[in-house]
Amino acid sequence: MKGNVIVGQSGGPTSVINSSLAGIINAAAASDQIDNIYGMNYGIKGFMDDNLIDLGKQKQEILEGLRNTPSSALGSSRHKLKEEDLPVILKILKKYEIRYFFLIGGNDTMDTIHRVEKYCKNQGYKLNGIGIPKTVDNDLFGTDHTPGFPSAARYNMLSVAQSGVLARDMQKVDKFVIYQTIGRDAGWLAAATALAKKKDSDAPHLIYCPERPFIKEEFLEDAKNFIEKYGWVSIVVSEGLLYSDGTPVSAAKEKDAFNNKEFGAMGGASVGLNVHKILKDETGFRGEFQITESLNMCAIDRAVPKDLEEAFECGKEAVHLALTGESGYMVTIDRISDNPYRTRLGKTELSNVAIRAKSMPEDFINARGNFVTEKLINYMIPLIGNIPDYIQLENLLPFQEKTDE
Repeated sequence: MKGNVIVGQSGGPTSVINSSLAGIINAAAASDQIDNIYGMNYGIKGFMDDNLIDLGKQKQEILEGLRNTPSSALGSSRHKLKEEDLPVILKILKKYEIRYFFLIGGNDTMDTIHRVEKYCKNQGYKLNGIGIPKTVDNDLFGTDHTPGFPSAARYNMLSVAQSGVLARDMQKVDKFVIYQTIGRDAGWLAAATALAKKKDSDAPHLIYCPERPFIKEEFLEDAKNFIEKYGWVSIVVSEGLLYSDGTPVSAAKEKDAFNNKEFGAMGGASVGLNVHKILKDETGFRGEFQITESLNMCAIDRAVPKDLEEAFECGKEAVHLALTGESGYMVTIDRISDNPYRTRLGKTELSNVAIRAKSMPEDFINARGNFVTEKLINYMIPLIGNIPDYIQLENLLPFQEKTDE
């Protein structure tokens, strides 16, 4: 089918989302079925405003540079698609003779593609729509992991490892450190920080994820035990942490356009600060809290090379599927083996991915609900890259002033 391409980026960025964009442009430019490649300037909202970028006219060095550029080069949006938007979208698709529709994003983005593709089909307009997975949360169904997650996981793992060294050495001043990760419904990023630990005394000591309720009494008991054992404790919490009755530990109340609770700056709530207060009020100890928010979405310096490569290949695969007549799918990464790490690209229907969030398997979290299991470690090792080892000075002899005999 002869026609033009439109591609957009939605939701929060990642360190590798532009690599997926580069993959789409690369594959589309090589096809004789495609004349022009357009980009949505600021997502589906920009598209409805007829705000397009001609990607085919960009300099080659710009396109090549996308593979190692963080954040979202096309700009993004969090516009929730309404029924009255669909005729507007179809009008612009027709105006630019667009037959191939690509969006890089998470589950809400997959819902957008699903609705646009279905509407066009019902209106008799031929359009092949394919989704490319993206989210640091790793909460998309149908794929082993999402491009962007390994790099964000590495960012958090390194941050917890290094803040753990700081906390260990500052334990005479601060007795605890709390690190908060992104993760509204799934604790993948919090869980991944477990790879910072090489021995029992290393950070993190405790990890709490939304998949299990946060039990205040057990938390205080566990935290005080580590302080007594090592002189300090490192605690990782996921932003979506809930009490047993479903109340957010963060006390978040505001919601975004997709009816999701806002845990960041918009929400004005923080699980990390609240857990910090719980422990401080109970023990009287000083402690630190660290909230990185969106920094792990744009840290190309910590990007995993394999993550960048997989993101690029997912973009290329999306074009391949569309050119062969496929539509209504999201590209997936299917794991074949852990060691050696091998994968293949596949596809899943957009309806399997849209709206829902994929939690961690039950057996990835321990019975107490305060750390991960070996299964999570085995899952993460191939994704996260090399793990540094930090040295501690041990068994130092006290200084003794020399005296004349």
